[in-house]
Amino acid sequence: MTKKELRTLYIQKRKQLSDEEYRLINQGLYEQFFKFIDLSNVRVLHVFLTIEKQREPNTWPIIDRIQRDYPQIQLSIPRVNPESGTLENFYYEGLSQLKNNTWGIPEPTHGVPTPDEKIDMVLVPLLTFDENGNRVGYGKGFYDKLLASCSPQCQKIGLSMFTAVARIHDIQTHDIPLHKIITPSEIFIP
Repeated sequence: MTKKELRTLYIQKRKQLSDEEYRLINQGLYEQFFKFIDLSNVRVLHVFLTIEKQREPNTWPIIDRIQRDYPQIQLSIPRVNPESGTLENFYYEGLSQLKNNTWGIPEPTHGVPTPDEKIDMVLVPLLTFDENGNRVGYGKGFYDKLLASCSPQCQKIGLSMFTAVARIHDIQTHDIPLHKIITPSEIFIP
């Protein structure tokens, strides 16, 4: 299937989740993240902030635990720059730093910018992924641009509510595959 076809299908799948299914999926993602992801060498972790109305994976429990149990890790959060089509990243300072943008995405209104090359790990939002680690997002390319600007050592970790599809048929040269994808029941390494 193409990205467009998969995007339509997986947005619909998310909408069909009951509240209990959504809760259990997020619990599974949280458990798999802390079971399988080695944070020992991570100094800066970029994490997306959940778009609740899109029923994205809930990253807040991960953020809370990292702040509590891993004080050596600085969190970095994104803000969309619609003019450049890129993400601007800022060190996370707390909820008072956030305001919902026009799409309902919580974003930092101010803060200390995070240089992309300082990011050791990126948690990447996605709708689905394939067995080669390619992902389907919302189609704007924000995360592909961020992943391209991070250091080569940066770990690229996807959070997926669903298992892999066999193949995404229209992968482009600018699409950057992920190193690992966490699902509610496993960690997938292409």
